[in-house]
Amino acid sequence: MKVRTFALISLLATILVIVSSCSSTEAIEDKGKMKVGIVFDIGGKNDRSFNAAAWEGVKRAQKELGIVLRDVEPGNPTSIEPAMRAFAEKDFDLIIGVGFAQGPIMQKVANDYPNIKFAIVDGVIFEADGKTPKKNVASLVFREHEGSYLVGMIAVSKSRTGTLGFVGGMDIPLIHRFAKGYEQGAKAVNPNARVIENYVGVTDSAWNNPGKGKELALAQMDKGADVIFTAAGNSGLGAFDAVEQKGKDGKGNPRAFVIGVDSNQNGVKPGFVLTSMVKRVDNAVFDVVREVKEGKFEGGFHVFGLDKDGVAYALDENNKDLIPKDVIDKVERAKEEIVEGKIKVKDAMAN
Repeated sequence: MKVRTFALISLLATILVIVSSCSSTEAIEDKGKMKVGIVFDIGGKNDRSFNAAAWEGVKRAQKELGIVLRDVEPGNPTSIEPAMRAFAEKDFDLIIGVGFAQGPIMQKVANDYPNIKFAIVDGVIFEADGKTPKKNVASLVFREHEGSYLVGMIAVSKSRTGTLGFVGGMDIPLIHRFAKGYEQGAKAVNPNARVIENYVGVTDSAWNNPGKGKELALAQMDKGADVIFTAAGNSGLGAFDAVEQKGKDGKGNPRAFVIGVDSNQNGVKPGFVLTSMVKRVDNAVFDVVREVKEGKFEGGFHVFGLDKDGVAYALDENNKDLIPKDVIDKVERAKEEIVEGKIKVKDAMAN
């Protein structure tokens, strides 16, 4: 028994030495490098949508800019603030928060650490007056309504019924921006188009409930919707399952299509995904990391629309045969007119 206990103690001691050595080696390798910490929302970095796009951006920065990258996937909202503060206490050069829900948290942490640089995706952080953009926070925001307008045009052009669906995550103004842009684009092509609009919920859990997303999508298809645009994070994957479950008709054509969001989701259910309304969160995140590294960081609003390729529709080998060329031509003309200001896409978040 004593021999066995001694052997166990020796093994634990050896493990501690190895771990300590690895940590020391890592610290030596990281010395002098820029440190970036990213805190995801509760959907996690593998949601194949919003968080995944941010993850691609920082991974690219790690590869191309040689930064030290650390990430946290909170299991619940209460874990977000401790994660941010931990990065700040370790003097990270840049701390990134993913999602508007982190806004109030970052507001507090950025106030407490004025010498640390922060960035938030889809959030806006102000100084104490509530009007002046905070100097140490880059607010990365997008004109989602512009990209949504384009996929609305594509959706109604493909639709056989003239009825479209929209499955949103949290019922908030930011997601209304997607819905209203989508509807406006559809009605620009077919004034009689109808959009059935539903939301998964009103709390953070709305982003991570694919079962509910599927339920809503199936209900919309029962009401005639044959193209469904989802802006619901991980919950939106349920709509992909729904259109696949609906299957194909006797001619081998899908009875309904889904439109992905944030990341290019065309490959999630090939043949059933009409397109994706891409938010180039990856580019926005990469750019802010590069700005910090080059000493060019600026707090305040960083706005990404069609003019900067901040939003777009995805066309690739998975969906190129699903959208006729004449539709693409019309969408491209609309894109140019939006950038030129000839087409005004209503912003549901504007006062």
